[in-house]
Amino acid sequence: MKNLKLKAARAGMDLSQDELAKKVGVSRQTINAIEKGDYNPTINLCIAICRALNKTLDELFWE
Repeated sequence: MKNLKLKAARAGMDLSQDELAKKVGVSRQTINAIEKGDYNPTINLCIAICRALNKTLDELFWE
């Protein structure tokens, strides 16, 4: 399932996929795959993404 909440939060902070990837220590392709729903990130990566975007796990990764 696509993660449109992640994509919207990233865009809302005016970050590219590459910029977010660098902040959390992964590749741009990993961020792209998460947004497309092709990759299920680890809880540690979810937490790092949330911290980078000033969001909670609930806001980005749970329905």
